[in-house]
Amino acid sequence: MQISKRATRPIRLIDMKKESEYKYLPKINSPADLRVLSIGELPAVCEELRSDIIDELADNPGHFASSLGTVELTVALHYVFDTPADRIVWDVGHQAYGHKILTGRREAFSTNRKLHGIRPFPSPLESPYDTFACGHASNSISAALGMSLAALRTNDAQRHVVAVIGDGAMSGGLAFEGLNNASDTPNNLLIILNDNNMSIDRSVGGMKQYLMHLHTSSAYNKMRFNLSRKLSSWGWLDDKRRQSILRFNNSVKSFLQGQQNIFEGMNIRYFGPTDGHNVTELVRTLREIKDMRGPKLLHIHTVKGKGFRPAEEAATIWHAPGKFDKESGCRLVDKQPEEPPKFQDVFGETLLELARANRRIVGVTPAMATGCSMNILMDEMPDRAFDVGIAEGHAVTFSAGMAKEGLLPFCNIYSSFAQRAYDNIIHDAALLSLPVVLCLDRAGLVGEDGPTHHGAFDLAALRPIPNLTIASPYDEHELRRLMYTAQLPEKGTFVIRYPRGKGSLSDWRCPLTEIPVGKGRKLKDGTDTAVISFGPIGTLAARAIAEAENRWGISIAHYDLRFLKPLDKELLDEAGRFRKVVTIEDGVRAGGMGSAVLEYFSDKGCHCRLTRLGLPDAFVEHGTVAQLYKITGLDQEAILQALNPQSDKK
Repeated sequence: MQISKRATRPIRLIDMKKESEYKYLPKINSPADLRVLSIGELPAVCEELRSDIIDELADNPGHFASSLGTVELTVALHYVFDTPADRIVWDVGHQAYGHKILTGRREAFSTNRKLHGIRPFPSPLESPYDTFACGHASNSISAALGMSLAALRTNDAQRHVVAVIGDGAMSGGLAFEGLNNASDTPNNLLIILNDNNMSIDRSVGGMKQYLMHLHTSSAYNKMRFNLSRKLSSWGWLDDKRRQSILRFNNSVKSFLQGQQNIFEGMNIRYFGPTDGHNVTELVRTLREIKDMRGPKLLHIHTVKGKGFRPAEEAATIWHAPGKFDKESGCRLVDKQPEEPPKFQDVFGETLLELARANRRIVGVTPAMATGCSMNILMDEMPDRAFDVGIAEGHAVTFSAGMAKEGLLPFCNIYSSFAQRAYDNIIHDAALLSLPVVLCLDRAGLVGEDGPTHHGAFDLAALRPIPNLTIASPYDEHELRRLMYTAQLPEKGTFVIRYPRGKGSLSDWRCPLTEIPVGKGRKLKDGTDTAVISFGPIGTLAARAIAEAENRWGISIAHYDLRFLKPLDKELLDEAGRFRKVVTIEDGVRAGGMGSAVLEYFSDKGCHCRLTRLGLPDAFVEHGTVAQLYKITGLDQEAILQALNPQSDKK
């Protein structure tokens, strides 16, 4: 089940003057329309497609630079392959806006990332051209390998399967697990490595350096391809002989070049690198290699933000820039000085403040330095902050290793992405109660990025794990104090979760003082009903409480639980004496904070009436956070109705 209500016929408001300048794009309603064109017309198609993406995203913000970098690749893939019968598996959905436009969604593209509009990332639930879910990086090779094997097993050997991996996703461990399996499993998979030297921030690590220097002679590849086809036509080149020749060939080539090709070392044919912005050359290459048997990899070089100079020069900023003026290249940032800061910025500033005072503190992020504001620490103390690439599991275990030897890592991972580090949190950090401070950014509903990015499951997933402290701040002051508390001695593995976006306090700097672990606080006295909130959603609850008291003349106590683990038993004992208790959390209701309170009350024999507000047992679609709170029953009106004394009589 997925909470989603698709618009029946979303209509795009077309700029007719701009539309008249397009010769090809208005006539392309599917890749079949693209394939009737001559190869010489494809550069013009690319120019129009890139212009259309720029026009649309200037007013309807989304992931900008990555999709500009894959325009030529997108056109070439749909021109050469018979999609959707052939499968294209996009690894990072950031790259796929051109793909959406060419596959019948141009008219609807203005609804991208909007409530009930088209989805922020490719999904088979939306289109047959979207072959797999791709909200998290590094899964394309594994998924595509499974599809390729399935094609061979179901006598559909003519089906081509292509995995497009890029934006730093090759640094993820799952990508290498897929490569390892592809090297030793019957398949005809084509992997396209879109190498733009970027993820969101600049790519890091040895793989980045390796790919920058990897090269193969195009003349050599052409000669080898022709010889392979000739030997196959004579019936001499069976699978066993092919593998033997490939291993011998790779050894000779590595000796002559003085360089080992990691892909061919795994018996995966390697082609490239080649210019990813030369669409005619891409078409020629894809046609040459598409029918080769066995796994193969085409390495292309692209420029993130290609065709829009500001994005080319500052790809990190233009990854998802918001609204911008397409003529001047200026981003339209509407921020007033008195507005509250983002939680991530409070984290970044506070981490630097703590690191100045505590030499043991280091920072770790999996390719999200700017997104989580750890770049603030990196700028001042580059030797004490580590971007490990798109590798969340490694980020946690790397942090645990440092903690084991006396350092105090603050490991910042988006809540949804931390799902990929679940075993690492249990086995490598919590088991030994190592002092790792795990900061889960983007917890709860994140808005327009949708179900692959909502941080909905962290509370329910982490609550059963021994040796964890799990906390969430009510506001920016509480975030600072929790961070200060977490770095004190004997605190063990400490989880702090907080949402995307702004907090509630303009004057957010406060003294750094310790919060007793496992102690909540009473925000307001009351006599009729008790509200227990967890995290920043408590500020929304406070507004609903004030309105309920004013409307119905009732008295409501409000408790900020602060810690999901350990629970504040004294606070719960006090709240349990009320006739009615309402719990409110920005996470799944099943197994979350409300469930913990319910279990405690049940064990204590408490007979109060308990109402649990949280996210339902469904994947929540994309939209603004306010819109999603409304449809999931977490907005102010829903909280107000839960407090309505008339509801007790139903």
